[in-house]
Order: sequence, then structure tokens, then C-alpha cells
Amino acid sequence: MASTSPFSIPEPLRNILARFPLHTYPSTPSPYHAPRITEPTLWIHQPRSHLDTSSKQRHYEPEGKDRQVHESDVLSSDVECLKWQAYIALRKFDRRIAVRWDVSPDGGVDGRLPNLHVPIDPTAKGSEANIKDDGEGELLAAQLIPEWVDRQLGDVGTLEGYLDESARDESRAWVSLLEGNVHAALVCLVYIHCNLNANPELTYHFLLTLKLAFEPHPRSLLTLLTPYQSTTARPIEAVLSIPPAPLTGWSTLFRPYGTHLDLSSIELKYKEAIAALSDRLATDRWLLGSSAPTALDALAFAYLHTILDSNNDTLRFEVSRRVNLVAWEQRVSRDVKAAFKLHNRP
Repeated sequence: MASTSPFSIPEPLRNILARFPLHTYPSTPSPYHAPRITEPTLWIHQPRSHLDTSSKQRHYEPEGKDRQVHESDVLSSDVECLKWQAYIALRKFDRRIAVRWDVSPDGGVDGRLPNLHVPIDPTAKGSEANIKDDGEGELLAAQLIPEWVDRQLGDVGTLEGYLDESARDESRAWVSLLEGNVHAALVCLVYIHCNLNANPELTYHFLLTLKLAFEPHPRSLLTLLTPYQSTTARPIEAVLSIPPAPLTGWSTLFRPYGTHLDLSSIELKYKEAIAALSDRLATDRWLLGSSAPTALDALAFAYLHTILDSNNDTLRFEVSRRVNLVAWEQRVSRDVKAAFKLHNRP
């Protein structure tokens, strides 16, 4: 008689389970097959014109005859997506990169956009060489976009495109200023004070942007310019140069919670940042006197374009009253728009 294991199923329970046998059936082949990925495609949030329900609706359609697409339709309304659009465009590819916005952020890596969908590189070395090319390509998170661009166009070098080490070090300060004071003003003064009730579709977009504004940002261009890449949450206290006080005081019976935002202080720091940016740019073609565009130019363009396209008069006025910033944004905008095309869905 075989010994009974202490982990064996009791006989009464085994008799009950025997009445419900588990059958395994072969897989059912699907008639649908995803089209083969033949070109790099950037997944972004919708352009602003597609969010504006008060204007004539423009639906996402593949390119073809009798289709005329306005050039602004390819620029995302989300400042984070626009940063990476500008980064890719200013690296000067010899072909246009496709964009699509019919994919929910839930379908992206870590539930975030942008993502870059690229074909498998047959010349890749290392771990990527073992990836089987089944035609579905590879989906890259935002922080992997610079590595992919460098493989296509070559490394920018240790100076990262700047004139010298001093300019490269100065770029770190400008990145902190833009992603600190300017970003805080954009979120607090635009996404909080916009008329959300006027447009339900814009309401969803702005609330989504506000939700993601202070969560981890692996796609931030700051990760390109600093070796310190944090994976922890990005609270608003980390964005503002002086952390704000809690919403409740120490004299309350409850534990302090929330954040008390001083909007006037945020607005003042924003004005000082825009004034400093205008003075530093002066009449140069690129920031910090670089001979070619850098990651800092992509970052500055994303914020300037988003601000000029916003509904907040206070933020927009600070940029529009400075001729050099407006002219620079318009020139760079043409280059960025020309670098992208609509994804041609099968």
C-alpha cells in the first residue's frame, strides 16, 4: 500500500473533483494577423485640433487621395509627447516619422505615452540580436528613444551637441528651470484654471495630463542630460524650487496633508524663467549658442509651443511679448511639423 503524502488531496475531495474533469483543447487559430511593422511610428496623445469639439471634427484616417491634413495635426497637445517629437525631429532624419494617436495610454509601456514602435533591427547586437522578428516590431518606452536614435544616426558625443563643457553644464540648469518653474506654471495655471466644463473631451485630456503631471516621468528629457534617473514618484514639491506648505496647518487635529499652492509665486517664477530664456537666446539660432539643435532646444520648444497654444492669457502673454521667442518657436515648429506624417493604417 502506497504511503499517503501529507500534501495529498483527501479522498472525499478527490471524489468530488473527479466529477469535474479538466479538459484541454487545442488553440483556435485567428484569421486576423497584425500588419508587419515596416516603419518607425510614434504613439502620442491627440493633437489639440482633434480635442476641440467646438470646431469641425477631423477624424483619424489613413493618407490617400482627396485627403488634406492640416500641418498642425501632427503635433501632440501633450507637452511630454511634444518633447520627444521635437527631439526626434531636431536630430534630422532623412525620412519622415509616422505618428498615431488612436492608441490609448493603457496600451503603451507602463501605461504611458509616448512610445516608439519600430521594426526589429537585423543588425542589432547584444540582447536585441536574440529577438525573433515576427513582424510585430518592438515597442520602446520614451526613455529608450535616444538610444534608438543614436543607433540610427550615430552618437552625439560627450558634449551632446553643445559648444563646450561649460555650455553642457549650463544646459542642466536650464533643463531644471524649464521642467521646474515653467512646468509647474503650465500645470497649475493652465490645466487647473481652464474652463473644463466647456468641453467634456478637453476635460478628460486635461485631467489626465494633471494626473500624470506629478507621477514618475521616465520619458522626461531630464534623463537625457543627467545620470540620476529617479523611478520614485514626482510630487509637486519636487517640481517647485521651494517646496510648498501642506494644505492643513500644524494646529489642526488631523495629520497635515495635501499641498497649499501659492499661484502668485508660481506665476512670478514663471515670468522670471521666460524672461531669462529670452535673454539667453537673444538672436542665436539655437540655445546656448550651439551650432546645431540639442535636447535643450527640443525641451524649450515643447514648452513654448504648448504655452502659445494654450488658453491662458497670462502664460501666453509672457511669451508672445518677446519677439525672439515667438520667431524662434515658429521656425522650429516648421521643422518639427515637417519631420512627421500620419500613420497609414491598413
